[in-house]
Amino acid sequence: SFTMNTYLFVYDLMQFCGHSWIFTNMIIRFMSFGKDSLADTFYSIGLVMRLCQLLSILEILHILTGIDKSRLFPRILQIAERIIVLFVVINSQEEVQGKYVVCVLFFLWNLLDVVRYTYNMLARMGIYYLPLTWLNFSLCIPLYPLSVLAKAFAICVSLPYFESFGTYSIKLPFPFAFSIYFPYVLKMYLLVLFIGMCFIIQNLFSERKAHLGTGNIKKKRS
Repeated sequence: SFTMNTYLFVYDLMQFCGHSWIFTNMIIRFMSFGKDSLADTFYSIGLVMRLCQLLSILEILHILTGIDKSRLFPRILQIAERIIVLFVVINSQEEVQGKYVVCVLFFLWNLLDVVRYTYNMLARMGIYYLPLTWLNFSLCIPLYPLSVLAKAFAICVSLPYFESFGTYSIKLPFPFAFSIYFPYVLKMYLLVLFIGMCFIIQNLFSERKAHLGTGNIKKKRS
């Protein structure tokens, strides 16, 4: 309906503005301060980044309610990956926030999202530019695995801090005699992260084929 389409356009616009601000801010800071800007990337843009990622949870509701026709499970995996790495790993360990890998990770996320939300906004209005369509469904294929490697590296960097500070590690009192050592949880999550990457890459290729097939390109050109 027109109302739902307008709502989705406004949502995409808000996300586009947020990620564009982050992306532009990162580039300007790097051009102004060079490598010195990388260490405090999280402190300068972390709040907006967290707001944008929290807002992205709405995309799951969009799919569940049927107003977005994207596949549910791949989108849940992608959103969950970011939420876990951003809020559980990076946000909880101040020592990790100043690492260069955080800047790399934010750059990859926002580059992908600026393209994706630009494409989505124009698609809501029935506008399809072939170069933008190609970029939206092609750029994610090499950049998503790079972002997964950056997530894995951020987790590995954080492990010594989780071990020394005991963050999120829980030891239940008697009679349970059961404890959760959070570094082990993160190490198991690394395996899940790479298994999920294989599934999502397969989904990205199928989406690219569906949207960039010869017949679809001719329809969008016409």
